Amino acid sequence: MKRWVLTLGIVLTLLGLLMAAITLWLGFTWAPGVNPDDWKAPEAYRILFWHVPAAWASFQAFTLLFIGSGAWFLKRLEWGWKLHVVGAQLGLVFGLCVIISGPIWGAAEWGTPWDLTDVRLNTYAVLTSLSLFLVMAHEGQTDTEDSRDTFASIGLFGFVLVPLTIVSIRIWQNRHPAPVIGGAENSGLDPQILMVMLLGLVAFQILVAGQVMLRYLVGGLEERLSEIQSKLDKRY
Repeated sequence: MKRWVLTLGIVLTLLGLLMAAITLWLGFTWAPGVNPDDWKAPEAYRILFWHVPAAWASFQAFTLLFIGSGAWFLKRLEWGWKLHVVGAQLGLVFGLCVIISGPIWGAAEWGTPWDLTDVRLNTYAVLTSLSLFLVMAHEGQTDTEDSRDTFASIGLFGFVLVPLTIVSIRIWQNRHPAPVIGGAENSGLDPQILMVMLLGLVAFQILVAGQVMLRYLVGGLEERLSEIQSKLDKRY
């Protein structure tokens, strides 16, 4: 069973990376430009073809972190702890993609890479920092039930930032653009731009699925190696 999971994980990861690369290529070479009257840096918007899908991929990872944290904290399910670890790792990976790409666009469009008065920017930064803390804590702390409970509780309570981050630009409109899909009046995207954006969204979701499978298997192998090492230490 693990063999087909490994194979599927590799296939999905490679497919996701390929589609993400195609998205980037189409974004820079095929997608039309935007109205220069509405943007200070109309060509810089093309980085959003990766920025936005990476953000949604990170929300998917934070959701996995929440589910895994709940499964461990409430039911002591081993798969829940593994999902907690995977969710934290992927939340950090895709969160950093967003944190890096966003300020590049912000510097061009806003004239500043960050605005401390923008709610969405700050709540998302806290989310990514939470993932970083969990990843570092997993590596630095002894794996015990007490430590797992502590980290799982952080994953549970930290998840409240996800819906707050998503709805923040509808409540507190500041620097960050309003939603262009399902947003305010006159919101929307050029069909070609929308197609590339949707391709990116699908690509990153596939990439998340593949990475979950691979990292889940890696976590299992690490546990087995730890058990073997523990037995060898007791024997010798």
